[in-house]
Amino acid sequence: MRHLIGPMAAVICLAAACSSASPGFALTGASVDPTYFCPGGAKDAPYDLHATISAHNGTGSAVTIRSVTAEMTLAAVKGDWLEKAGSRYEASSVTFTPATVAPGSTAALKVTIPSACTSDKYGGTTSSYGDYQVTMHVTTSAGVFTIAAANQHEIIAA
Repeated sequence: MRHLIGPMAAVICLAAACSSASPGFALTGASVDPTYFCPGGAKDAPYDLHATISAHNGTGSAVTIRSVTAEMTLAAVKGDWLEKAGSRYEASSVTFTPATVAPGSTAALKVTIPSACTSDKYGGTTSSYGDYQVTMHVTTSAGVFTIAAANQHEIIAA
């Protein structure tokens, strides 16, 4: 039995060492603005949806963020909503900052996603809403990464 304890301890120690943080680049979390109130009478009114992506650069070199794209998928609706659950919207012209993540550091990428909303006039009907799951695709010098926001973005119409 004593002979088995030594090798088992080595296996456990090796497994623990392997489970430590990876020395690579990773997106570790994301969130979006929780709610947007669409103005009464709006028709395709533009607004900015803001997202934050946590990035960790465990490498020895700076990682350049080349582009970010966003996909909004309608997860749930209430009331008279123009689209059905499951509808998808690909956002273009997504902007972000910073453009690089320093070696051995963690950064908060600030992302701005252009969106738009349509709403009846105030008092015209009962209010409605759409809940969107937002997934972002980040192209970097270390590869392409995809991350979904931990929360949904809700658009509330008049």
